[in-house]
Amino acid sequence: MLTFKNFNIADWFSFYRIFAAPILVLIIWSGERELFSWLLLVSYSTDMIDGFLARKLKITSPRGSQLDSMGDQLTLLVGFIGLLRFEFEFISEQWQWILIPFTLYCMQMLIAFKKYRKATAFHTYLAKLSAIIQAAFILWLLFFGPVYWLFYTMIVVGIIETIEEILLIFLYPEWVAGVKGYIWARNDERRKRN
Repeated sequence: MLTFKNFNIADWFSFYRIFAAPILVLIIWSGERELFSWLLLVSYSTDMIDGFLARKLKITSPRGSQLDSMGDQLTLLVGFIGLLRFEFEFISEQWQWILIPFTLYCMQMLIAFKKYRKATAFHTYLAKLSAIIQAAFILWLLFFGPVYWLFYTMIVVGIIETIEEILLIFLYPEWVAGVKGYIWARNDERRKRN
């Protein structure tokens, strides 16, 4: 049975992002762009903190990876909802570009749920880079306006990262966390054991 004592400090940063998501949606609904932007910045900051703490304190775990992934996905979703509300013109101009990585992401999630019965939590280098670029673009857009080269970089890196995730799903017969990337996966003992 899980109790509060079973969770570590990195898990609590992930919980923050999970519990902040519905509050951020309410702030979006109320039209408070500036408050939303600052609190979204806090959520993205906790994403960097929890991963750093987990590695530094050697408290990584499959549960922590799943919590982190859930927090990441909810933060990205809330960020996108915020953009729909506050930057609808930009989103409506660029929807075709946004649809490409979104469609690939949905495919990746469907494949993962079919194979593992849950979302992946590989946390590859590309996934981390993609998350940083997404956060930078979303926050910059909310605070200052669009930067098109950053937007297209986000789209391209997101596409490449999602394709890598799909390839990793096919490489690993069982769910695993903490895969650095496709190149490292080819020599991963966990994959060879299965």
